[in-house]
Amino acid sequence: MTYAIIETGGKQILVEPGRFYDVDRLAIGEDEQITLDRVLFINNDGEAHVGQPVVEGATITATVMRHLRGRKIIVYKMKPKKKTRKKRGHRQELTRLMVDAINLNGTAIAEAADASASSQATVDTASTTTGAAEEE
Repeated sequence: MTYAIIETGGKQILVEPGRFYDVDRLAIGEDEQITLDRVLFINNDGEAHVGQPVVEGATITATVMRHLRGRKIIVYKMKPKKKTRKKRGHRQELTRLMVDAINLNGTAIAEAADASASSQATVDTASTTTGAAEEE
């Protein structure tokens, strides 16, 4: 299993190719590629690369899927016996990233398998075979 630990938005996230993650809002449009270079750790099938503080030559290639807002968090402040109450809400602005590849020194050590394209191909072939059976 190949994974990496990256830093984005002041938080550390364990990422794997082919999975999506919600991070703090990035100023990039939807369906655009982004390269994250703050890679703190890479594990490539038991071979570990530890950064001090970052791994030299390591990057993560990801695609911005969409921008969204997180769940609402209620902030309620109250002072007892003073009749003072404040109720406020907050929704964090997020960006959903699909991790495409983990790169080390310019070569991809792990890439996302294009499972969606292969599943779409099986659906198309299944629909054409059932259509042929209905015609007979």
